[in-house]
Amino acid sequence: MSEIDALEIIQTVLWTVIVVSSPLVLPAMAIGIVIAFGQALTQVQEATLTFVPKMLIVFFAAMLAGSFIASQLNTVTQQLYGRIATGF
Repeated sequence: MSEIDALEIIQTVLWTVIVVSSPLVLPAMAIGIVIAFGQALTQVQEATLTFVPKMLIVFFAAMLAGSFIASQLNTVTQQLYGRIATGF
């Protein structure tokens, strides 16, 4: 395995991590901004007001994006195993 092969694998894995985590992180960020805005307007600073909705949004986003995440991880795994089988 050369340095270029290792860098390609690392680049592929890092990009996959970004793509796989985005369906869960983006809705959590959006709801966090909305709740923070609401808390700033009402001056109610309760920690559970941010935690519970984010937890529910991430749970539902994981249910909706589960097949997409699994297919992305499966694709990367198959590519990596294919490279191992062919000797890179």
